[in-house]
Amino acid sequence: MRNAKKSVEGIKEQTMDYDLCIIGGGINGAGIARDAAGRGLSVLLVEAQDLAAATSSASTKLIHGGLRYLEHYEFKLVRESLKERERLLKLAPHIIRPLQFVLPHDQNLRPYWMIKAGLFLYDHLGGRQALSRSKPLDFVTNPLGDPLKDDYTRGFSYADCWVEDARLVVLNAMDARERGATILTRTACLHLSPAANKKVWSLTLQDMKSGDQFQVTAGMVVNAAGPWVRSVLEASNLDKIMEEDHQAGGAPEVRMVKGSHIVTKRLYDGEHSYILQQPDGRIVFTIPYERNYTLIGTTDVPFGGDPTHVRISPQEITYLCEAVNRSFKKQISGGEVVWSYSGVRALFDDGEENNSKVTRDYKLYLDDSMGPPILSVFGGKITTYRTLAEHVVDRLSTYRPEQKLLPWTDQVPLPGGDLGGFGFDEFYEGLEKCYPNMPRELLWRYARAYGERISVLLGTTKLPEELGEHYGDGIYQAEIEYLIAHEFAGSLEDILWRRSKLGLHISEATRKSLEKSFSSLLKNQKEAA
Repeated sequence: MRNAKKSVEGIKEQTMDYDLCIIGGGINGAGIARDAAGRGLSVLLVEAQDLAAATSSASTKLIHGGLRYLEHYEFKLVRESLKERERLLKLAPHIIRPLQFVLPHDQNLRPYWMIKAGLFLYDHLGGRQALSRSKPLDFVTNPLGDPLKDDYTRGFSYADCWVEDARLVVLNAMDARERGATILTRTACLHLSPAANKKVWSLTLQDMKSGDQFQVTAGMVVNAAGPWVRSVLEASNLDKIMEEDHQAGGAPEVRMVKGSHIVTKRLYDGEHSYILQQPDGRIVFTIPYERNYTLIGTTDVPFGGDPTHVRISPQEITYLCEAVNRSFKKQISGGEVVWSYSGVRALFDDGEENNSKVTRDYKLYLDDSMGPPILSVFGGKITTYRTLAEHVVDRLSTYRPEQKLLPWTDQVPLPGGDLGGFGFDEFYEGLEKCYPNMPRELLWRYARAYGERISVLLGTTKLPEELGEHYGDGIYQAEIEYLIAHEFAGSLEDILWRRSKLGLHISEATRKSLEKSFSSLLKNQKEAA
């Protein structure tokens, strides 16, 4: 990190450390860091926890247009999302893949004609190239209706995409670093204020491991802290200054909404998902998950606590189980939940009383009344993170008129996503020929997680025993070292629950073996760096 540790007094006369400091290492912050670094700005990203430690690893794992948003006339958001769906599928084909959705028709809820019309719009609103068009289904003859109760006689199928959400964040951060950005995880922003010259921001940061505090300066700041977006402003009294500035009009409020998911053993065979309409107007997805499981979600519950500590409630578990039991022949209860996760979505508060109807679109709030600009991100969804990032950097580029900061992220694959012009299946077939002695299940997992970057992980390795210590359940030393060196992993939880979902699969013996070795591996990698 360049000139980062310095006294507050020294800030008055120094040259600035970075063109841009981004607060928040979720999908929006990582996407903005990648875009800005690729346009030639010197970038610092700080995240108080791990990358994707909060909302961005707690989604339903979908890259989708948002079919239900059509009911709320959010045509612009749906159109933008549908365009991004196709684009992101090309940019990261290893972690994003097409997924078929089956929508049973409940005659007591939305009319058949309404769903048919909505799907027609969905097919045509944003352009469709790689994904299949929607079609009606007869469950009397179609096996896709077999898991459903006999009350459902017809429905529809359509296509969206699945994504490894936390890995999407990490890949953006990786690319940002490879383009010159500095990424500091477990580093909190305690305070920010304009420096004496009113040309740069002075930020007080804290290493959350050591407790050490230090200062940096940046010409511009992006507040992409998600659920903490208001807290960042309030901690430095910037919200009050913005309220007093009549031109800016004051920073928006956020609506905190908790979304929870449960995971059970497989509810049905096949790689398709179901989208289940609920009597309260919401929808619940059931999605094939991690080979042996089904992911069920999500809820929409008002939240007023600390987003750092968010857990599913018994009422939410009951709601999701009842959603499944209402539609499926197989009945489940809370006792069959093998894992759950919750996240807080910080939605732009548009005044809508019903949480499900609050817009999922984003609002960018730019204020330069204090001298240097600060832009805060309110709302947003994972599908449109790239366009959000592009819009952010476009707006900030007006403060750098001498530089030609042109958009670029719509054409350049994310790390691992350049499969040499092949589809994923063809890419994997090539790997089987290159690594004939690697276990197929292990090679498949590596290919899906790392894409083309598998060459960095494996190097010249041809045999599993050449991957270093085997901790059990297909986890080898080489992969742990790769995740520490290249993907910012700083704890075992980072690896087991965000860089992967291996935590669902490994035995207690494997976990203990990893715990025994992880600290030394982390130390060795840091010394090597």
